[in-house]
Amino acid sequence: MQSSTVLFRRRLPWRKTVGAVFYGLFMLSILTGILGLVTLLAQMAIEGAPWLNWHFLTSYPSRHPGEAGLFSALVGTLWLMGMTAVFTVPVGVGAAIYLEEYAPDNKLTRLIEINISNLAGVPSIVYGLLGLSVFVQALALGRSVLAGALTLTLLVLPVIILASREAIRAVPRSHREAAYALGATKWEVIKRIVLPEGFPGILTGAILAMSRAIGEAAPMIAISALVYLTFVPTSPMDRFTVLPIQIFNWVSRPQDEFRGLAAAGIIVLLVILLSMNAVAIYLRNKYQVRSEE
Repeated sequence: MQSSTVLFRRRLPWRKTVGAVFYGLFMLSILTGILGLVTLLAQMAIEGAPWLNWHFLTSYPSRHPGEAGLFSALVGTLWLMGMTAVFTVPVGVGAAIYLEEYAPDNKLTRLIEINISNLAGVPSIVYGLLGLSVFVQALALGRSVLAGALTLTLLVLPVIILASREAIRAVPRSHREAAYALGATKWEVIKRIVLPEGFPGILTGAILAMSRAIGEAAPMIAISALVYLTFVPTSPMDRFTVLPIQIFNWVSRPQDEFRGLAAAGIIVLLVILLSMNAVAIYLRNKYQVRSEE
C-alpha cells in the first residue's frame, strides 16, 4: 500500500503535465473552430451588409444584380417550414409516445428503434431522391410545396422522434406511479403528467429539427430547382423555391455582385435560424419553470 502511494506521488507531476498538454490541445481545437466561424460570419457581414435592404427583401430574383431579391425564396421557405411542421410534429410526437409508453419490448420494437436511429444519419440527398421518385413522380404531386414538405418530413422525422423519446424518458417514473395511485388511466397519465413535463424537450427538439430542415439545399434541388421564380406560392400545389437554392444559384454565378447577394441571403437565413433557436430556448425555459412549479 505504501509503495503504491509513493509511486502515485512520483507520477503526479507527470500526470499534471500530460493533463495540461491535453487541456491546451483541446482548448486550441475549440478556439480554432470558433475563430473560423467568426471569420466566416465577419466576411458574410462585410460582403452582404451593403446589399441588405428593403428592396432586397421584397423583390423577385433577376439576372441583373441591382434588381435581384429573394422575396419568392423567403415566402417559399416559410410555406415549406409551416407545412413540414404540420406533418412532422404530430407524427413524430405520436410515434415517440407509442414507443416509450405502449410498445412492447420485443424484437420488432427494437428493430424499429434501430432503424429510426439509422435514418437520422442518412444523407439528405437520399431523402431528396426518395421524395422525387415517390411524391413527385409516383404520387403525381409534381414539384410542389406539398412534395417538398413531405420530403423534409421524412428527413427530420427521425430527429423529432429521438428528441421526443428522450424528453418523455426524462420524466421521473415516480410521477407516473403517483398518478396511477390516484386512479388515473394510462392516457390520463400521458396527457396530464408525461406530456406537460416533457413538453420543453419535445418543443426544443421540434424547433431544432425545423432549423436543420430550413438549411437543407440538396433535397430541395432534387424536388424544385427553380431559382428565377417571379411569383410566390399561394397553395400547397404551387411551384416554389427556397433560400438555400437561391443562395446556391447566386454563388455559382460569375459576377462578383452576386457574391454580395449570396452573402446577404446567408445573413437572412442565419437570422431566421437564430430566431427559431431563440424561440426554442425561451419556450423551453418558460415551460420548464412552469412544470417545476
